[in-house]
Amino acid sequence: MTIFVYEMKSRLIREKFIQFFTERGHYHQPAVPIVNKDDPSLLFVNAGMNPFKDIILGNQPIVTPRVATVQPCLRVSGKHNDLEEVGVDTYHHTLFEMLGNWSFGNYFKQEAIKWSWELLTEVYKLPKDRIYVTIFAGDSQDNLQMDREAAQIWAQYLPEERILPFPKKDNFWEMGAHGPCGPCAEIHIDIRSEAERKAVPAADLVNKDHPHVIEIWNLVFMQYNRQASGKLVDLPNKHIDTGMGFERLAMVLQGKQSNYDTDIFTPLIAKIAQIVGKQYNQSETTAVAMRVIADHLRAVAFSIADGQAPSNTKAGYVMRRILRRAIRYGYSHLGMHRPFIYQLVSVLVEQVEGVYPNLTMQQAYIEQVIQVEEAAFLNTLATGLQLLNQLGQSKLNQGVIDGRVAFELYDTHGFPLDLTLLIAKEQGLSVDEAGFQQALQEQKLRSQKDASTAYSDWHMLSTEPQPHFVGYDQCRTKTTIVQWRTVTDKHGLNYQLVLAKTPFYPEGGGQVADAGSIVAGGETIAVLDVQKEHGLIIHTVHQLPADLAQPVEACVDVTKRTLAANNHTATHLLQATLKQVLGPHVIQKGSLVTPALLRFDFAHPTKLSAEQIQSVESIVNETIRANIACLEQHNVPLEAAKAMGAEGLFGEKYGATVRVVGFDQFSIELCGGTHVPFTGQIGLFKIVSETSIGTGIRRIEAITATVAESFVTTQSSDMAAIATLLAKPKNLVKAVETLVNEKKQLQKQLAIYQEKEIQQVATQLQCKLEEVDGVYCLIQAVQVPHVDALRQMALQYKLKYEQVFVVLATQLDNKAHIAVLLSDVLQKRFGKNAYDFIKWIAPYIDGNGGGQPFFATARGDKPEGIPVALQKASALFSKLMA
Repeated sequence: MTIFVYEMKSRLIREKFIQFFTERGHYHQPAVPIVNKDDPSLLFVNAGMNPFKDIILGNQPIVTPRVATVQPCLRVSGKHNDLEEVGVDTYHHTLFEMLGNWSFGNYFKQEAIKWSWELLTEVYKLPKDRIYVTIFAGDSQDNLQMDREAAQIWAQYLPEERILPFPKKDNFWEMGAHGPCGPCAEIHIDIRSEAERKAVPAADLVNKDHPHVIEIWNLVFMQYNRQASGKLVDLPNKHIDTGMGFERLAMVLQGKQSNYDTDIFTPLIAKIAQIVGKQYNQSETTAVAMRVIADHLRAVAFSIADGQAPSNTKAGYVMRRILRRAIRYGYSHLGMHRPFIYQLVSVLVEQVEGVYPNLTMQQAYIEQVIQVEEAAFLNTLATGLQLLNQLGQSKLNQGVIDGRVAFELYDTHGFPLDLTLLIAKEQGLSVDEAGFQQALQEQKLRSQKDASTAYSDWHMLSTEPQPHFVGYDQCRTKTTIVQWRTVTDKHGLNYQLVLAKTPFYPEGGGQVADAGSIVAGGETIAVLDVQKEHGLIIHTVHQLPADLAQPVEACVDVTKRTLAANNHTATHLLQATLKQVLGPHVIQKGSLVTPALLRFDFAHPTKLSAEQIQSVESIVNETIRANIACLEQHNVPLEAAKAMGAEGLFGEKYGATVRVVGFDQFSIELCGGTHVPFTGQIGLFKIVSETSIGTGIRRIEAITATVAESFVTTQSSDMAAIATLLAKPKNLVKAVETLVNEKKQLQKQLAIYQEKEIQQVATQLQCKLEEVDGVYCLIQAVQVPHVDALRQMALQYKLKYEQVFVVLATQLDNKAHIAVLLSDVLQKRFGKNAYDFIKWIAPYIDGNGGGQPFFATARGDKPEGIPVALQKASALFSKLMA
């Protein structure tokens, strides 16, 4: 039921929000990438406050006290995990947009509440009589009183019966186990029909997961920091942190009963329906599948655009799971056995054009990545039945597939449990789901144990205003320890230090952390790692100085720093050169800079030719010899840097001001890493490999300076040694080609001789073949030139005889090899397959094996066990024939 006179389009909803708050002195900060690279406790930005966490904690200065944002967020893991509800209900999503206004030590509850009421009722024109708010009721464990201040402010706009107190779990916002937190006021709206409203008061349905009495805006009064010990301490300043769900607000303002009926999702759902040839409301199963696919496509596309494609680790693994979940819904419920989700990207890009330009710029790349991922997983789904036959049939217990087999399919092959259940049901089987869940929990416990890290609270030693980095100009500096804490992980107990000033470059931007030491009195303490966390540069050491209050000297390993700087500058030169040689479509997708090498990942559809690689090397080395000076510019406004032509990396978060690193006009980039003062210091650049690491992504690995010189010297020495072995021919390449061709011809001749030998053995075995009641049996040790000969000979008998059992064994290179063939008719007659036989006899050769129901093989380290293994196979065959 529509409760408004007009429907407001989603694009206008965003615009009116930003306009409202910019008119009230707020800076509109662009969205940051959803892949979180600055906070080790989070894989993704899961709340609008994530980009401001360092400011709230007091680790960064307050530059802009009022901010408004429209921030995409992703919730698929950890505390905030809505994945299983996505698509099933009408209002949960993996990716959602959060409209937020922020005050950093500026205004507080009075203004936040007043402006929220004005925006909702005067701009968006929500009916006032349908609005309810909740406030914090207090908590005895944290010794916190009810938020009466918020209640009194709300009383200016709402009657008392629509201001509802709720406990900590509902109205005290915390980002995680520790960190910034505070009481909150949630704004709810009742969009039910008049009849429903008269039947049940909305106040009874608030916070009860009713789909049409929903929260749309959360006003968080951020004033505490939850320490690792659980204790609450005051933040340096009081802040306002609000978040309004864009999708839910659109549902309300467009008079819909489901987020998926808004113009955020309807174009995507319409395209899905067109592709699959089904109506959205054809059935609930169809509707859920289309909702899941539309939602998941948004999450995956935003992630890829922000620099994180699906992969097998960390954030990439989460993306792969989300995409595969969408593919599985299409496969199981929409009958789509071919890639199709990639076709939705163009619809999404059209919807957000001008709002999220990185999606528009990378549309073709996003489509390509998704299409290849779809094809790969659909192939996995298509081979699921075969995998179940190989893994499951051997572990059936009265028609039940072992739960650990189902888990192996899921964990190793990415095969979802519900599809295993479906295939099993089609075969008249069931799955031990309890066993699957047990194996899953065991894996989670192992992962948690491996990843678990415990931190103590920080011990503050100084009130230094802002610890800072001096490493661009210094590699040694006198300093003091500002704060320290203990950290315990799988490596044991270590300590983390924050210094008043530090020359140590923390890992970031692809560059590894500096190595070095901290000298305190007579102690020299090695620095194990340097990371940036919440705006602080954190040094990990294995021991604390005896006197924490005394001055210390922070000393960077200059040799390693210099080598890393060589490689970092070379990476900039490489990127600029690739754009020259290959074209402007080259976009950086990742990098690694160490003292030993550089690695650069970039978007490009095809393998580089030898000529292209040579051209890239030539241009980079020419630029090195030009000895161009490095021009560093600090605190450049971001827009000014872009106007200069400075390139940034998609997926990186940039502040209002940035550091620009330029080498004349050849290369200008936004970068925080360390660089050489002149390109000539690099000396020599050499590409050592160029490979594919994913769909449309190439990787170049290269070396510079002394490492490159050593590489070239070794290559030259190897070439000289080869020339000597070949009697120093005039044309070394031609001589090697001749040698290779001669080897190929000899291999062909050898294969012919081996084939004749195999056929002779097969002919000799014919007289060993026994026939009993129409069943042909051959169990024999043979001498053959290679192990594949066992398969060749066994399959010959399968083609000749309908009922045949063959066991052949041989010894090659001091290894035992056994092959078992069992025809389809005999599998049914015996109730066993070839895999069962090989599993039975393989232990006698100290081996194991596998294969298919009709043919299986084993290899072992005990050749002397072959006679016993064959004897056991013969005995088992006789028993089955009796």
